[in-house]
Amino acid sequence: MLKIKIEKQSYPIRGEFRISRGAKTQAEVILCQIEQDGLIGSGECVPYSRYGENMDSVFDQISAIKHGDMNEVEAQVTSLKPGAARNALDCALWDWKAKSTGKTVADQICAMTPRPVETAFTLSLDTPGRMADAARAASHRAVIKIKLGGDNDIACMHAVTANAPSSRIIIDANEAWTSDIFAKMMREASRLKIALIEQPLPVDDDDILLDIPHPVPICADESIHTCEELGNLRGKYDFVNIKLDKTGGLTEALKLRDKARELGFGIMVGCMVGSSLAMAPAVLLAQDAEFVDLDGPLLLAKDRSPALHYFGSTVSPPTPSLWG
Repeated sequence: MLKIKIEKQSYPIRGEFRISRGAKTQAEVILCQIEQDGLIGSGECVPYSRYGENMDSVFDQISAIKHGDMNEVEAQVTSLKPGAARNALDCALWDWKAKSTGKTVADQICAMTPRPVETAFTLSLDTPGRMADAARAASHRAVIKIKLGGDNDIACMHAVTANAPSSRIIIDANEAWTSDIFAKMMREASRLKIALIEQPLPVDDDDILLDIPHPVPICADESIHTCEELGNLRGKYDFVNIKLDKTGGLTEALKLRDKARELGFGIMVGCMVGSSLAMAPAVLLAQDAEFVDLDGPLLLAKDRSPALHYFGSTVSPPTPSLWG
């Protein structure tokens, strides 16, 4: 009989990770392991309060899965709503099946042998002076993502671009901008040659994006979870940010990626702040993405072991000892 093990884990963040909604110093994750026939498949998720989740609620969702044969468990997982709990279970199932068949996940979902991909490196929201210092320290990285959403956003944009002149810059406002300032922010971002802007407005204000020029491409994050939302985003967003904790696992993420391509969206593959286990499936998903934001382990003071291999901002595909 298939067994499911669940464990709450915490990884210290290097310093502090701050966005417009608040700050944290620990990455709180849930490890899910599926065991059968002496083989263990693993998955990790990061509960996110923005979507009504917390560690206890996600732990309880996974705990409610009744142990049984593989088909019964898979049916229960599929019936879960998209989110962190389904992600951990879905990725654990992918990992277990790879181990049981001897066929890696990469062999199953990648058109070609997976390669290392270059991830953005995220700078937390801070004062312009501190963001200037952080940008200077990260200026060797090809892509830098900056969290905005404060009173000094334009000053922060200038501070970062001036101190990392060779880096491509992504802005992530996490829904913090308003319709009153949006056009002004877009003009300034265009002038500074920003590469991409993530979720500038609250989800309920998406329609505003239909009537405002996009001199800088705009990427949906909080506005996109699964394929079902894609139709509503046409004409509003240019890119979609696919995160496994939003889609509810790799299975739906693959569907979302393919459908988004069909509809003409660009692809960004992103993450919550988690360990290498959470990033591993996403590295395979991101093989043909225009933007990759899988720097979670780079923000940690200590990662799990075994871990993904990062060389600067380049992350290699997972080895089977980690996942898949």
